[in-house]
Amino acid sequence: MSPLEIHARRTPDGVAYRLIPSDRTVTWRELELRSRKLAAAMHGAGLRAGDGIAVMLENHLRYFEILWAAQRSGLYYTPISRHLKTEEVSHIVRDCGAKMLLCSVQTLAELDAEALRQLPTQCVVLDGPHEGFIEYESLIGAQSDDVVIDQRMEGLDFCYSSGTTGLPKGIKRPLAEAGKHFASKGNARTHWKDFDEASVYLSTAPFYHTAPVRWNMAVMRAGGQCVMMEKFDAELALQTIERYRVTHGQWVPTMFIRLLRLPDAVRARHDLSSMRYAIHAAAPCPVEVKEQMIAWWGPILYEYYSGTELVGRTSLDSHEWLTHKGSVGRAEIGRVHIVGADGQELGPGDNGVVYFSGGPRFEYHNDPQKTAQAYNENGWATYGDIGYLDAEGYLYLTDRLANTIVSGGVNIYPQEAENVLHTHPAVADVAVIGVPNAEFGEEVKAVVQLQPPHQASAALQAELIAYCRDRISALKCPRSVDFVAALPRAESGKLLKRLVKAQYWAGAQRIAH
Repeated sequence: MSPLEIHARRTPDGVAYRLIPSDRTVTWRELELRSRKLAAAMHGAGLRAGDGIAVMLENHLRYFEILWAAQRSGLYYTPISRHLKTEEVSHIVRDCGAKMLLCSVQTLAELDAEALRQLPTQCVVLDGPHEGFIEYESLIGAQSDDVVIDQRMEGLDFCYSSGTTGLPKGIKRPLAEAGKHFASKGNARTHWKDFDEASVYLSTAPFYHTAPVRWNMAVMRAGGQCVMMEKFDAELALQTIERYRVTHGQWVPTMFIRLLRLPDAVRARHDLSSMRYAIHAAAPCPVEVKEQMIAWWGPILYEYYSGTELVGRTSLDSHEWLTHKGSVGRAEIGRVHIVGADGQELGPGDNGVVYFSGGPRFEYHNDPQKTAQAYNENGWATYGDIGYLDAEGYLYLTDRLANTIVSGGVNIYPQEAENVLHTHPAVADVAVIGVPNAEFGEEVKAVVQLQPPHQASAALQAELIAYCRDRISALKCPRSVDFVAALPRAESGKLLKRLVKAQYWAGAQRIAH
C-alpha cells in the first residue's frame, strides 16, 4: 500500500497540500485518486517501470499529483525549468528519454509547440486544449475511480543540474535507491528532516528545482501538509507561517535578505512561533545576514551543503554555526577532503577543491567525460567548490572553482567580496568577477544592482570599493564597480555568473584555470 492510500484512508478530507496565495487545496482523497488514475493512464499509454516522464509547469496545482503518479508506477520523473527555451527543453526531453511530456497552456505560450510535437514523446497539456496535444483531464477521466495499478516498484526523480556553468546535466540513479539518502530517523544531527503527520512545510521555491521536488515528496510521504508558494514574496511568507502554523520552511540566502529588508513594523507584526526549523542551502549565506536571521528567529536555522549529484552532504544547526561562523557543517553523508592543485590532500585551514569520499556514486547521464571530471584518482567526487576544513572537521566554502579569479598568478575567490558588499545598504545584489587586464591577466570587478532609492555615481563606486577594503584584504576587493538594472539569478537563488562574465570577455582570451 502506498503512503497516499494510508493517508487517504486516515484523513480523506485532510489537506495534503495547498497553494499560496490562491489558497487552492488538494485533499489526500483527491491526491490518491487522481494520481492513481493518471498512473493507470500512463500505463495504458505504454509506459512501464523504468520509463520516464518530463514535467514543465509553473507552480501548478497538479504538479505533485503528476509526480506521485510516476512515483507509484516505478517511473522516472524529470522536472524542467519553465524558463528554458524550446531548444533547451527539447535537449532535456531527448536526453532523459521521456516517453511523456506534460506542459500547461501557460508554459506552452513561451515555446514552439510545433517543435515539441516533433519530439519522440507523447505530449500532454493541462488547463485547456492545444492542437496536437493530449488533454490532461481527458487522460485521467478515461480511467475508472476503482482502477488498480501495479505498485511493486517505486519511481524516482531524474533531475538535471541548474546549468549555471553550461548545459544542464542529468543525474539518473537506480530505482532501487528510491527513498534512500533523505530519511534521517534516529539521526540526532539531522532531526530537522524527521517529518510526521504534524509537520507543516513551507515550500518557497519553484517546484522544478531538486529541493522542492524531494522535500515536498518526503513531507507528503510522512503525512505532513505542504504549503507551497506560487511565487516568493517576503511579507506573504511571514503571513503564511502565522496563518498555517508552519513548522518547517526552506529558504535561500536571497530570501533572507529580502525578509530582513522588510520594515521593522512588518517583521514584528507576525507570530512565527510555530516554526521550529528554517532550513537553508543552495547558495552561500553572508555571515552578517545569518547572524541577523538567528537574532530574529532564534536558533532554528539549519544549513546543509549538497548537490543534485548527492555525492556527499554536510550540515549543521544554529548552535554549531554560532561557534563556527561561516561554516556549512560537518559531513553527514560521506567524508570531506580538501585537495590541492598537486592532487594531494591538504590540512586544516588550507584552501583547495572540496571532495567527498564514501558517498553514493553517480553518473551524468550520457556524458561519461563530465562524470570522469567529477572524480579524482582516489575515486573521490566533487561539486566543483573551493573550501577548507577547520581542526574540528567543519567545512567552509570559499567559492566555486569556476569562479576563481587569477590575477598576476594569485588565486582570488570572489565570494568573500560579494558577502561584504551584500551588507552595504545601497546594494540589492552583486556579482564579483574577473575581467581582462593586460598586465595581470584578470582584475577584480563588482557588478552591482542598486537598492532603491540609491543612484549610480562615481562617488558611490568609490564608496563601495572603500567599504570592501575596510573589511577584507585589498587584493580581494574590486578595483572597479559597474552598475546594472538587474543581475541574472536562477529562481533557486543561484547567481548565473557566467552570463555576467560573458559581456566582459567577448572577444578576449581568458586564462585557463
